[in-house]
Amino acid sequence: MIESHSRSIVKAISWRLIASTVTGLIVLAVTGRSDFAGGAGLIDLVLKFAMYYGHERLWDRIPYGRLQEPEFEI
Repeated sequence: MIESHSRSIVKAISWRLIASTVTGLIVLAVTGRSDFAGGAGLIDLVLKFAMYYGHERLWDRIPYGRLQEPEFEI
């Protein structure tokens, strides 16, 4: 089964929201600066979203580990 571009985008967005929030909270805990934490979280969100999307699309083209769908089913 091949994933659609829209599915890859939604997966990337949902994961980046979670991961960038964690990054922002860690930066806030370490620095105590909410402005710095917000900026770091935003940069993390944008850059890693693009990287994750590209990673998903690349792996969608690699057959390694995929099970073959049966030619027919009864």
